[in-house]
Amino acid sequence: MQMDPRGMAPEDLSHAGSVIDKAIEYMVGQNIAPLSIASALLGGALGLLARTMDDGAIAQVLRSALHSVESGELREMRDEQG
Repeated sequence: MQMDPRGMAPEDLSHAGSVIDKAIEYMVGQNIAPLSIASALLGGALGLLARTMDDGAIAQVLRSALHSVESGELREMRDEQG
């Protein structure tokens, strides 16, 4: 996995995000409930992390996600959508 020139994120992160966005769009079109979609994606992500990272690294990823919630970053995303 290569980092971008600023060393901030893997170069393929945007591509992976686009694939996930399309998968979400497809599942919404199949009338799958948003909570079911999110739960399945989170479960899959945690499974991938468990296969590729140690527990400390996984905990750091989860702490970062929690910080995004607590800081209002996710609320801002929700507010932008209307």
